[in-house]
Amino acid sequence: MILGDQLNSNHQWFARPEPNAAYVLMEIRQETDYVTHHIQKIAAFFAAMRHFAERLRSKGHQVLYLPLDDPENRQDLGGNLRELVRKHGFQRFEYQWPDEYRLDRQLLQLIAELGIPAQAFDSKHFLTERHEVGDFFKGKKRFLMESFYRFMRKKHDILMEQGKPVGGKWNYDRKNQNPYDGKAPIPKPLVFSNNVSDIYQMIQKTSLKTLGQIDPQNLIWPISRPQSLKLLDYFVENLLPLFGSYQDAMTQANWHLFHSRLSFSLNTKMISPKELIDSAVSAWQEHPAQISLPQIEGFVRQILGWREYMRGLYWELMPELFEMNYLSHQGKLPQFYWTGETKMNCLKQVVSQSLRHAYAHHIQRLMITGNFALLAGVEPARVDEWYLGIYIDAVQWVELTNTRGMSQFAEGGLIATKPYASSARYIKRMSDYCESCTYDWKKRHGLNACPFNSLYWHFFERHQNRLANNPRIGMAYRTWAKMDAKEKRKTLAQADAYGQNLDQL
Repeated sequence: MILGDQLNSNHQWFARPEPNAAYVLMEIRQETDYVTHHIQKIAAFFAAMRHFAERLRSKGHQVLYLPLDDPENRQDLGGNLRELVRKHGFQRFEYQWPDEYRLDRQLLQLIAELGIPAQAFDSKHFLTERHEVGDFFKGKKRFLMESFYRFMRKKHDILMEQGKPVGGKWNYDRKNQNPYDGKAPIPKPLVFSNNVSDIYQMIQKTSLKTLGQIDPQNLIWPISRPQSLKLLDYFVENLLPLFGSYQDAMTQANWHLFHSRLSFSLNTKMISPKELIDSAVSAWQEHPAQISLPQIEGFVRQILGWREYMRGLYWELMPELFEMNYLSHQGKLPQFYWTGETKMNCLKQVVSQSLRHAYAHHIQRLMITGNFALLAGVEPARVDEWYLGIYIDAVQWVELTNTRGMSQFAEGGLIATKPYASSARYIKRMSDYCESCTYDWKKRHGLNACPFNSLYWHFFERHQNRLANNPRIGMAYRTWAKMDAKEKRKTLAQADAYGQNLDQL
């Protein structure tokens, strides 16, 4: 069995055709319906799965593929597997370990029900074992990505020189936080024109509930390994030279900036993290005048450090992570998260872009949509569902860990050492969103005061008993303590008024 995010053509399974083996892929409502997904996400997953199935057939492998509208499709994993075993008389079941806890538990239960021998295999994708991060931090009270990242650099000998980091520093994050100043031209993005009209029509015929927009004749995302490799080459040649400098920047004039947009290819395993790192490091070694050390280190840190770290924490903290809500937030997600219709220009831009492209980069997710949901006190489970549904690269092992840990501080500091909350000042510094906004980024209260400002102070005020002793946010509380009492009252009153009318902002 091959899951939709296990499209690794280099896996040992596919070394040679086996006449007595059949590879099974299935499109099922179990996976399309547990959250409302972006229509481009469903189309891209199905298109990539179908392309992968045809690739296997072309190499002589036997493939059983169940499309969503097949009348024999039971629409859930267990029902289909039991029927396939009965119908074809299979004598053995093999699968690769799922990357989602829910599927992992489901398969363990199903094995007992199938009544035939079963064996699980590693997907041969990640640079760590499932529990390697947990073992690394065993006995420690807090997880710290930086220490794990340094361990990974040493273990895999990446950007190392005689046991020390190249350039003498491990991390160039401070040089990776520049706003986009317009001086460097942004290359046109490499996009594809994949015709997924057949999948689109199937989605419509089966009344599948989706969100977002799609041009079914021009799906821009890679749906095959050759397209994924082409996108990787384009990134390394055209975007990597300035990736690090502007990786945190946001501009309404451009939705992609210098980002690779390779996360869908990575998370479906059409390409591997090692391929990305090797390609980028080789380009830096060959062209050090064009690609500086901060650029390459910033990219390596995202893949070798953050991605592996988040995957490991997912397996270490599940299933408890799924229930964590340290701040006891219970609010609803404002309606504009589904429409983009809000007077707050930053949220309008990011949500509209997400609905249009099924994509936003990490700072747009963390410091715009995630930041606002945190300040507004939205229940983390609702934020999870939105992120998992709207983004083309969203699979639970990476989405849940980032949402509960980084974005919503729902795990209380196990993953993130502080809440990623900010006022409008950060948004003004890192973007041009504030320049054409109804709200005034400088004002805490009064006519057209930016909601981020009053909600920011309200957040710290109501969570003072939980957060005041956090050394990384002491400055916020010291500033709040010095603020005039009348100013505090007006700010909190403004936040209360906004909080009661989130859908009208």
